[in-house]
Amino acid sequence: MAYRPTAGGRAEPRELRLTAVDVAEATGGSLVSGDPASSVRGFSIDSRRLAAGDLFFAIRGPRFDGHEFVPAVIGAGAAGVVVSRPPSPLPRHGFVIVVEDTVRALQALARSVRRRSDATVIAVSGSAGKTTTKEAIAAMLAARYRVFRSQGNLNNHIGLPLSLLELKHGPDIAVVELAMNHAGEIRTLVGIAEPDVRVWTNVAEVHIEFFPSLDAVADAKAEILENATDTTLLVANVDDPLVMARTAGFRGRMLTFGLTERADVTARNLKERGLDGVEALLRTPAGEAAVRIPLLGRANVMNVLAAASVAVHFEVPLGAIVQCTAALEPAAHRGEVLRLAGGVTVVDDSYNSNPRALAGALEVIGGEDRTARRIAVLGEMLELGAQSRVLHETAGRTAAGTGLRYLITVGGDPARALGQSAVAAGMNPRDVFHVDLSDQAADRLMTLVRPGDLVLVKGSRVIRTDIVVDRLKAEFA
Repeated sequence: MAYRPTAGGRAEPRELRLTAVDVAEATGGSLVSGDPASSVRGFSIDSRRLAAGDLFFAIRGPRFDGHEFVPAVIGAGAAGVVVSRPPSPLPRHGFVIVVEDTVRALQALARSVRRRSDATVIAVSGSAGKTTTKEAIAAMLAARYRVFRSQGNLNNHIGLPLSLLELKHGPDIAVVELAMNHAGEIRTLVGIAEPDVRVWTNVAEVHIEFFPSLDAVADAKAEILENATDTTLLVANVDDPLVMARTAGFRGRMLTFGLTERADVTARNLKERGLDGVEALLRTPAGEAAVRIPLLGRANVMNVLAAASVAVHFEVPLGAIVQCTAALEPAAHRGEVLRLAGGVTVVDDSYNSNPRALAGALEVIGGEDRTARRIAVLGEMLELGAQSRVLHETAGRTAAGTGLRYLITVGGDPARALGQSAVAAGMNPRDVFHVDLSDQAADRLMTLVRPGDLVLVKGSRVIRTDIVVDRLKAEFA
């Protein structure tokens, strides 16, 4: 694995030049029209976002077929198109490459660019914390390297290749996410990215609807260990027995993180500061230092420890790690603390939800003693399969134990069961409400919230609890 600091007069990044011939060779396609020497500047699967000089992949989706937009993208100045059926007539401008499957062609080109680039690739996977860990890794490594990080949800069989194609621009290091909800998907992504460093955050009850057991989820996540070499580094959560049970035969090297003494990188003397995050003593093979983590809860401590493990391996100075950690900010709708007019404070965790993450969020607001009243708007947690009801009931008992003044649940029967469980655990039934939709939850919340309140908003993405956050921001602007 080669990695090099930017300090000391590094040359400018080496831009890879890709021509139509290069694309055809990498994808196994046929160049049926256009100049073989034509260069590609960027890549797109969305005709609305295509820039002049981009290569357009005509992907078939559930609602759209990219082939329908080929004339439009050629007219918009695309360098060329990759299609599974050629347009008729063939365009007079731009090149056309015909392949059997445009998604596989996208993946093949990404793998080719990854191999041709000088970048070290770091891949982050796990049931929870992937994005926060990715962002923290990128922030820490940027103290010494040119770093590319995948954006948004570009972490699946289409998004990951689009991210890797950015290696064309010559970063030192790329940090990407690998996501899955079925067995075999991580294996595919590892085969495309061929990561030098693999970070495995945890295993939790996420997407368990598609698996017979939590052990089966762990087995699918363990695909991140495949096709490693002697120089591959695994950064693993030593406190997660489901992770560690599957690392014994890992071929490469391993660096562990966790809150126990056996971890290579750990945090001791944790002081939880509620909405202000956590303070701790960071211990690493490179030394120890006091650190302030401005993200909420112990789950984010683990995410930072994973990132610090990677940074230490890449010889980022401990002082830079501490400084970068103190400057971390949550991604949008992932534990953002919004302080609104009238003294209303909102913990916007509306991006997604699962049992472990919800328990952590409830623990944070339960430990916050600087607010008069606590209110939670909790959307249904999806993809939990046969365990959905019992997991929601467990969440209801946890919610009741955090001293909530009001609880609003949103969604179907599992969400209703969450509220019923909270009542059974001691909440006043007059303070617990259930609605089907998030706009109804917003309406109900507006009749309850008052200045000085702390409001937690969390739910699976499909439930759209972000609507509640938007309403709060509008009402207390």
